[in-house]
Amino acid sequence: MEEYDFLVIGSGSGLDVANAAARRGQSVAVVEKGRLGGTCLNRGCIPSKQLLYRAEVLETIERAEEFGIEATVDGVAFADIVREVNEDVGESSESIRRGLESSSQHDLYPTEGKFVDERTVELSGGDHDGKRLTAETVLVAAGTRPGVPQVDGIEDVDYLTSREALRLEERPDHLVVIGGGYIAAELGQFFGTFGSDVTVLGRRPHLLPDADEEVAAEFTDRFADRFDVYTGYEATAVSGSDGEVTVEARPYREPDEDAATAMGEAETEDGAEPVTVTGDELLVAAGRVPNTDTLNVDAAGIETDDVGFVETDEYLQTTADGVWALGDIVGEYLLKHNANHEAKAVVRNLFGDDLEPVDYSAMPFAVFSSPEVAGVGATEGELQAAGRDYAKRTYRYEDTARGSAMKAEGMVKPLISLEGEILGCHIVGPDASNLIEEVVVAMTAGSGTVQDIRESVHIHPALSEVVQRAFSGQFTRGGHDHEHGHDH
Repeated sequence: MEEYDFLVIGSGSGLDVANAAARRGQSVAVVEKGRLGGTCLNRGCIPSKQLLYRAEVLETIERAEEFGIEATVDGVAFADIVREVNEDVGESSESIRRGLESSSQHDLYPTEGKFVDERTVELSGGDHDGKRLTAETVLVAAGTRPGVPQVDGIEDVDYLTSREALRLEERPDHLVVIGGGYIAAELGQFFGTFGSDVTVLGRRPHLLPDADEEVAAEFTDRFADRFDVYTGYEATAVSGSDGEVTVEARPYREPDEDAATAMGEAETEDGAEPVTVTGDELLVAAGRVPNTDTLNVDAAGIETDDVGFVETDEYLQTTADGVWALGDIVGEYLLKHNANHEAKAVVRNLFGDDLEPVDYSAMPFAVFSSPEVAGVGATEGELQAAGRDYAKRTYRYEDTARGSAMKAEGMVKPLISLEGEILGCHIVGPDASNLIEEVVVAMTAGSGTVQDIRESVHIHPALSEVVQRAFSGQFTRGGHDHEHGHDH
C-alpha cells in the first residue's frame, strides 16, 4: 500500500488542486487512465474550438460577396486541418505528462483506479495492476463520457460520439445527428460549413434547450436555414447497410403524457409524422453521463444522485470524510471554466482558514456555433417557473452601427428584477461569448445592477454597444400576469 497526502482521480481541473497540494510540500498521486489534460483538452473545448475557428474563417470568405468582395475558396485540406489540431492537442497532453513525470512531488499512475475502502484506490492494468493507494485527502475529478440513448439497433451500427468526430479526417457526405444540444450545434456547424449535408434530430421544441427559450428559438430558426432540423423528434431505431446509417424518428412526447401517446402514435395532434433519415455517418450527441459507475464509489462511502453525479455540499465535500469532488462528475455545470472555478474553491477550502461556499451565481456558458449563443444567470422560463416578477428587454445587433456594418443578425436579452438587479442575460449573434463577459463582470464584481452597464462608457461604434443599449431604455415587466411597460 502506497500512502500519500493527496490523491486525485482525473487529470483535468483536478490537477490544479493537485499542483496546489504539491506546492505546499504534500506528496501527490495522480490516477488517470486516459490522456492527460481531461476532456476539455483532449476531447472537448480545445480541439472543437480550434476546428470551429477554421469553419468560421471559411464562412467569412463565403459571405464576402455580401460586402461587395469577390472571393473564392480553391480547396480545403480537411484531413490536414483535423490532423494539425489533434497533433497540437496531443503535444499539450504530452507536455503535462512530462511535467508530472519530472516532478519530485507527483507520482503518475496511468491506469484505471477503483475505490476499495475509505480514501483507498486499487489500480488495475499495466505495471500497477493490483496496487493500492491511500491518501489523507482524495479528490474525485473523473469527469463524464458521451451518453448513448436506448435506441433500437444502435449497438449494431458504427456511430460517432464527440470523441471520434473530432478526429474524423474524412468529411461525411451526410451527417445525421441524434441530439439537439451544444455538441450537436457545434459539430453540425463544423461539418456543415465544410460541405457535409447535416440533419439534426432533437427531442425538444428548440435546439439548445438549456438556453433561454427566445434565444434558442432564434438560433434554431437560423440553424434550420442552413441544415435539416427536426425538433420535437425522438430517434427510435437505427440500422446500417452498405456504408449508410438510417435513423427512424417519431414525434417526442414527455414521459408524463398519456400512455398511448408516450408509446408513439403514428401522428400527433399537430400533424407531425414519423421521419426516416439516411446518411453515411451518425453522430450521437445526446448528453453525457458521469464516470462514477467505473469508480466503485460505494466502497468509499461516496453518495451519488439518481443519475450518478457525485453528491457534494456547498463546499464540494462529498459524503465521505476527506473526499472532495469537482468538475463534470459533480454535474453542477458541465463546463471547463466551471471546473476551474470549482478547483479554486477546493484549494481555498482545503488550505484556507475557513470554508467558503462555491459561488455559481454568475456562471456563463457559450455555444460556438453559427450564430454564437451565450448566457449567464436565470432564463426567462426559470424566472416564470419560480413565480418571480422581473423585467425584460431585447435589443437587435442590426440596430447598432457596428452590427449594421457587419450585416449581423442577433439580439441581447437582459432580465432584471423590478429593483434593477441583473438576474440574467442571453445573447445570440456574433461574438456572443465575448459580449456576455461584460454582464458577468457586472454581476460578479460590480453592484450587479443595470447601472453598472448603463453608466460605463462604451466605445462607439464597437459591437459592445448592443449590450449597453439592451440594458438601457424601457423594459417590459414579466412574471405573473404583468405585461405593461416598466422603466428602469
